[in-house]
Amino acid sequence: MKRDDLPGAFPSPSLASLRADPLADAVIARILGAPGPQAGPDLATIDRINAEIASWQLNGDLDAWRASPAAPAQMAQALEEYVQAARALPDWADPVRIARAERVFMDIGMLSCTLLFCASLPQCYLIPDLAAVLHVAGQLEQHTDYRVRATAAMIFPVMMRGGLSHAGGGGVAQALKVRLIHATIRWLILRGAVPDAVPDGAPEARSDGASAPALAPQTPAGPSLHDRLYAHGWDSARQGMPCNQEELAYTLLTFGYVFLDALRRLGVGLARADEEAFLHTWNVLGHLLGIERALMPDTMDAARLLFEDIQARGRLRPRHPDVRPALAAALVGNLQRYIPLRLLKPFPALLMRTLCGPASSRDLGLDTRVAWPARAAFALSLGATRALDATVRRVVPGFSLARLAGRLLGYRLTVTMLMDQTRPLKLPAALLGQIDEAVSGWHDDPAAPRWINALERRVNRRSMTIPTTPTTPPG
Repeated sequence: MKRDDLPGAFPSPSLASLRADPLADAVIARILGAPGPQAGPDLATIDRINAEIASWQLNGDLDAWRASPAAPAQMAQALEEYVQAARALPDWADPVRIARAERVFMDIGMLSCTLLFCASLPQCYLIPDLAAVLHVAGQLEQHTDYRVRATAAMIFPVMMRGGLSHAGGGGVAQALKVRLIHATIRWLILRGAVPDAVPDGAPEARSDGASAPALAPQTPAGPSLHDRLYAHGWDSARQGMPCNQEELAYTLLTFGYVFLDALRRLGVGLARADEEAFLHTWNVLGHLLGIERALMPDTMDAARLLFEDIQARGRLRPRHPDVRPALAAALVGNLQRYIPLRLLKPFPALLMRTLCGPASSRDLGLDTRVAWPARAAFALSLGATRALDATVRRVVPGFSLARLAGRLLGYRLTVTMLMDQTRPLKLPAALLGQIDEAVSGWHDDPAAPRWINALERRVNRRSMTIPTTPTTPPG
């Protein structure tokens, strides 16, 4: 299928790398202004912004939100106007499809976490310029666990029941915070030179001239995140806009399209209506994140074309240095820490190869040699599972060993990486309670026979138990 064969297909995103987010960029420009004479980030003001938006915890908190008395008047006005302009769902949002996607996410349960770790996150690292920003912003080779947990802290509030639609949900509040964080990153990298911060309806802005040469960090002994971003340097003529529309759309696809495609590759794909409901829900989130509607496809065919289009363009860009293999290796290494048996430790990398495909695996450096016993064990397990699933499913429709294996791996990763009570996700106590309750109920797969669920519960009990999340996160 070609792009022109799709009704209402998206336009080419070739210029999307030159566009950012006018609304959020204008807010940050109003607050931070132009860089000061000391040629360094205004850390005090950025800290004040973060303190203000920290109060956006639940969607209901955004109703008639007002800045604290400690906020300067200009900052308070800019943030209050931003909340009112950005908090509403788009008029095309369908509550029925959103509710359907929430049910899908809850039914899949632990398998969702496996797909997040072994499909969505690796594919996030594939676009060179996006990987470069992630590398600089988070030093991900050293702090992969933080990146995984921060991503989960975004996904859970969105996909929990009522995450985007109820006052007690947290998806909208989290999205508005992330959108401002993206704008702050652009301001820091370009040192205020964000030409896309123009009123709606203005001619399409280009990033020509919005470059920033590399600087020595202001605190070389231990530069802060903001200092690293400010000093990094950026060549807009070659790299486009940092955190641009194309990269934002691509990242959204990794949590919508890639997630659904991974289910297909495992042989447990969803019904078309479920897939499109899932894509629709992530597109609603994309609207809240400031992504252009034309870059958010509604069907799997359209999503595949856009995804492959962006990947192909990314592969043409120079990569000096190429940080993508290091990011993927750090993710694999982090997952291996939670795999108990030596023979099974290569399985996360092998599963990533299966879910991401050969081209992406090469880009990410996942095609390195793996000891033959592990490769043989994985291939035999995968092949036997698919064959047995195809045979037994003719008699027992809900039977799926592939789904069971993914859920078991997801359970282990979830309880060790995400539900550790010594370091809870950075979310409001109310949301942490909702997540704990939901995860505790993920022992049963509603699509599986009862004996499969009994087997899953027995294996999980022997493996570990889900820790109880404290009602109040530690300060």
